[in-house]
Amino acid sequence: MQNIKEYIENHKDRFINELVELLKIPSVSADPAFKNDVLTTAEAVKNSLEKAGCDLVEICETPGYPIVYGEKIIDANLPTVLVYGHYDVQPADPIDLWDSPPFEPVIKKTDLHPEGAIFARGACDDKGQMYMHVKALEYMTATGNLPCNVKFMIEGEEEVGSESLAWFVERNQEKLANDVILISDTGMIANDIPSITTGLRGLSYVEVEVTGPNRDLHSGLYGGAVANPINVLTKMIASLHDENNHITIPGFYDNVEELSTEERAEMAKAPFSLEAYQKALDINAVYGEKGYTTNERNSIRPTLDVNGIWGGYTGEGAKTVIASKAYAKISMRLVPNQDWREITQLFKTHFENIAPAGVTVEVKPHHGGQGYVTPTNYDGYRAASMAYQDTFGKTPIPQRSGGSIPIVALFEKELKSKTILMGFGLDSDAIHSPNEHFGVFNYLKGIETIPLFYKYYTKLKKNN
Repeated sequence: MQNIKEYIENHKDRFINELVELLKIPSVSADPAFKNDVLTTAEAVKNSLEKAGCDLVEICETPGYPIVYGEKIIDANLPTVLVYGHYDVQPADPIDLWDSPPFEPVIKKTDLHPEGAIFARGACDDKGQMYMHVKALEYMTATGNLPCNVKFMIEGEEEVGSESLAWFVERNQEKLANDVILISDTGMIANDIPSITTGLRGLSYVEVEVTGPNRDLHSGLYGGAVANPINVLTKMIASLHDENNHITIPGFYDNVEELSTEERAEMAKAPFSLEAYQKALDINAVYGEKGYTTNERNSIRPTLDVNGIWGGYTGEGAKTVIASKAYAKISMRLVPNQDWREITQLFKTHFENIAPAGVTVEVKPHHGGQGYVTPTNYDGYRAASMAYQDTFGKTPIPQRSGGSIPIVALFEKELKSKTILMGFGLDSDAIHSPNEHFGVFNYLKGIETIPLFYKYYTKLKKNN
């Protein structure tokens, strides 16, 4: 019987080619122009699960994009692993900053990926990481090595807030019943330093609109006499942080979890080079909340960032105009115990209160989610740690992530099960940015490691 290493070696070219074909489909959930492509991707995922060995696969309709559900139930008395992933991707803009077309995947060698990396939108987030689980199932079913039951729930709206997923989960708790949830939509420290994500930040995302005069005005005739919405908006945004980069919204920090000195010391053991970090980003200094390290700022502390700002004339040449309106999109990354709905309301109240006379302000909430922490003294975490130990030859480091997967807290609330975050991407893989990529090493290593999680988790459950 082939072991996993042999199976991957014999099939790796096919594994890579199948992922490349999936990456060619522009499944951008945020843009209605790509609706047919998103639906085509759902069909492709369904077909791949059927070929991998699922006994039941169905495309489940929702108020939005469908969810692909699959299952392989071998014994009702054995544990059940629920795999979650998403088949939608971020918009590719700005396309002119890509070195190759975002939906024409190419494999190129890089300093961090000497064996090559697949460059395409969705390569790491999340088609590549989701597809590792499909190929891991293929190996386990083809070789008779599946030790427990498995279910798949692959959605098409993760990049726009997973609203339909919440609807689906609430209505399908029996179908989705499981012992542990397995997700690969995070990363690890380095290819020679495996890590398991044990914490995620929550998210509150809003759009603000500042309105001044009832039309665009001539800046010579009206400048200095009428509030300029763009000037006002930039001042309002600037006031959201103080001189120590502390967020100034009243009540914002009331429920922030403060880690102990001991916990922060454990975090600090993770290898980190500030010089390499700055070099990778081509910056000469880091920036953030006073009193915290870079790795603390981007994982255990809440943040507020402007994701986009616009208004007025931005075309070629000059147009002397005072715009009637100005806009910004703002995201707040939250830590455990901060409720995203409460934070959204705090932001809305504060932003409206600081608006000067002469303008009106509208705050439009978009989406959000709660933060999450996975305990490390749990069978699921232990199984994942043992799996990484086997394939990487070293114990993985538990690590808090700065990113958000809002549905993880939803899963625990609705399905009463913990989530294990086995990510294989790197911070340098440029997810959500031009030139997103996923290392061939990482892709194949994920396929190698995932079956071991099933093996060890089943053993640990039997022993309990």
